[in-house]
Formats: sequence, structure tokens, C-alpha cells
Amino acid sequence: MQIHHFEQGLRGRVALVTGAAVGNGRAFCERLAEEGARIVIADIADATQTAEAVRRIGGEVLAIQADLTKPCDVERMMDCIIAHWGGVDILVHNVGLYEEEPFELLTFEQWQHMLDVTLNSLFLTVKAVLPSMKQRGFGRIIALSSDTVWLGMPYLVHYVTAKMGIIGFVRSLAAEVGRYGITVNAITVGLTATQRPNASPLSQTILEHILPTQAVHRADEPEDIANVVAFLALPASGIITGQTINVDGGVARH
Repeated sequence: MQIHHFEQGLRGRVALVTGAAVGNGRAFCERLAEEGARIVIADIADATQTAEAVRRIGGEVLAIQADLTKPCDVERMMDCIIAHWGGVDILVHNVGLYEEEPFELLTFEQWQHMLDVTLNSLFLTVKAVLPSMKQRGFGRIIALSSDTVWLGMPYLVHYVTAKMGIIGFVRSLAAEVGRYGITVNAITVGLTATQRPNASPLSQTILEHILPTQAVHRADEPEDIANVVAFLALPASGIITGQTINVDGGVARH
């Protein structure tokens, strides 16, 4: 059995990672476990494989299947976490939905669903974890956004609106909760290696035009983002709050 040795700066802390059944979320769970955190995975999908990955590196893990757009599911999730580990120290909110649609074809139902998945889930989850963070005198809230908010890309009005909402949310909330030892930050993510763009015009633009304009000419790896997540979760980052950190290889902005 392979033995991993890490400097565990989050030993004993409880980290809730949402939307972690696959992709970047799984990398976040593994990286935080390397730092010693106990991991709670919350996803509407089955997160068995992510839980097994955390256990393989020696981490403690609790997987909860929940729809975080539903208040009753969020309440049930929090009750389960409190019963197991007493509360939450770190929230990495990775729940999201990507969808392309020309604005003229965009329905109100699509618009509402995007806001539910991206913003309402953030609101409900933060409301749930905040009391235990205040009680512990320590909290790290990290929300994943997208660098499309800076690029003015077509066919993404609902997506970009929701992702920009995350940035406003963290900036305002940070001003309220800093006195309790809680920081709130956002990460805007660029094209990642876990994505498999389809043949849509926008995806072709991403592949053919945006990537070559980056200062670093490669897609983000999940580990690139996970390292920033881990830094923002550490006690050493306690002075950094209300910020948006771009992890996108230095995409050229308009």
C-alpha cells in the first residue's frame, strides 16, 4: 500500500465540497484531504468513486446525496454533518450547470433553472454552514465561478449572469462575516482539462481562439485549481477575503 506524507495544515477541519462526484470537485476533495481535512461530499449524483479516491490517500470522508437547490435536502445534509463531525469549517461550493443557448431562444424555465443551480444552491448552503463556522471562530467559503464573466461570450447570458452573481455574493458576504474569522472568496476558472467541448460554435471558439491567447498555452488541470482552493482554505490565508482569483492561464481580456 502506498503511503502518502503531507504537511497537514487542515488536520481536524471539516471541509464540505459540493458538486464533487466528478471532475474538478473530486480533485478538490483529494487535495483538501492531503492537507488533513475531513471531507464531506455533497452531490445530486452518486459520489462513491470520489469517496473511494479520498480513502485511498488516507482521508476520512462522508458522502451525502442531495439536491442543494432544495431547502429540505440542505437541512438534511447539515443535520448529517453535525451528527458525524459537529459542523463545517470549509465550504467549497462547486455546484454548477453549463448550458449554451442563444438569448432569443432562451426560455424563462432555463433561466430560472440556471439561477437555482448556481446561485440558490450557494445561498442555501452558505446559510446552512455559517452558524457552525461562527461558533468555531473559523470559516473558509470558496465559490467556483467562471472566467466567461470577463469575456463577453455569446450564447451564455444565463450562465454568465449566474456566475457573475457569485462574485457579487462573496464580495458582499465577506464584509459581514470577517469579524468571525470567516473568509469568503471566489475562483474564476478557465477551460479545464476535464471539459470535453462539443461541436457548438462557442466550444469551437474556446478551443481554436481563446486557448492560444492565454499567457500559458494549456488548459487548466484540476490540480491547478485544487491548489488554489487548498491555499484559500488554510489558516495562513486568513487576510484574503472578498476576492476573485482568476485561474485561467492568463486569458486575454477585452
